Amino acid sequence: MDAEKHKSKHVLKLHPMKKSIYLFTFIFSMFFALQSFAQVKFGPKVGLNLSKMTLKSSGFSLDPKIIVGFHIGGIAEIPLANNFYLQPGILYSGKGTKFSISGDGMSSDMTIKPGFIEVPVNAMYKFDMSPAKLFLFAGPYFAFGIGGKSESGGESTDIKFGSGSDNDMKAFDLGLNIGAGVDIKNFLISAQYGFGLTNLAPVTDNDAEMKISVIGFSVAYLFGGK
Repeated sequence: MDAEKHKSKHVLKLHPMKKSIYLFTFIFSMFFALQSFAQVKFGPKVGLNLSKMTLKSSGFSLDPKIIVGFHIGGIAEIPLANNFYLQPGILYSGKGTKFSISGDGMSSDMTIKPGFIEVPVNAMYKFDMSPAKLFLFAGPYFAFGIGGKSESGGESTDIKFGSGSDNDMKAFDLGLNIGAGVDIKNFLISAQYGFGLTNLAPVTDNDAEMKISVIGFSVAYLFGGK
């Protein structure tokens, strides 16, 4: 029985990662397929994350601090009509927060650094300010936890994704992005704010809440199109 329990736990632990890898492969394949359409552009994207997490339970709220992470992956740009575009993407995104816990004359610092495969789907509008184009964008993102570390007292442990008291946070996150940037001959520089809508707390008893927000700065280069 113990062996079966261990095996089941192991499968559950790997499941989100397997799903994320399959999704990553599928979406990249779709991006390459889209290259057959003359108007579609595609390219790499990389940038900086400044993230923090709200952490609440039983009316008690921790004071989270911003930590620095990064994101990297690819985006596509699909023209719709009259300066409107659809910009889907697939990224690895490192997020998290740090905070201090004090009590009984003692204090402890803790850092949480989950990593996600993130799929943003942004609607974009461009203003032609020749030779550059300014743009605004907004849209949802879907994220799947695939790994990460929590650090406390000089010790580091792997983050466990899933529901229930044996886990650190849920694997699936849904949120919204809003941002702006400039397009200079297919070289894109942008800034955005993303806020999670999903409560990632593995156990929601005692009104527990865990949500992630990120300020991101990105550069990208697009190939293809006319």
